[in-house]
Amino acid sequence: LWADRDETKSLRHISAGAYIDFLMAWVSAQLNNELIFPTRPEVPFPSKFIKIVKIIAKRLFRVYAHIYHSHFHHLMSLELECHFNTSFKHFIFFCRQVCADCD
Repeated sequence: LWADRDETKSLRHISAGAYIDFLMAWVSAQLNNELIFPTRPEVPFPSKFIKIVKIIAKRLFRVYAHIYHSHFHHLMSLELECHFNTSFKHFIFFCRQVCADCD
């Protein structure tokens, strides 16, 4: 299910591939938004910064979960499972560090 708050208020049933495409575009827009991720040192982060980062991480985690659940056999046939596992491990370590910094 996808809900693009800017365009529609209702949830849409879409394929996993479409969800991932929408998600990556949404994440990119968040990362490029100066109001959320300021690039100038004198500009403070917004009060909802950690909440936004956690939402991004949760949604990216869903992509990893989908790939592990539905496509891991493809990764194995291409001998890419070690690379994917390493990518996932780095993602988890990053998320844990962000959460540790929140406390």
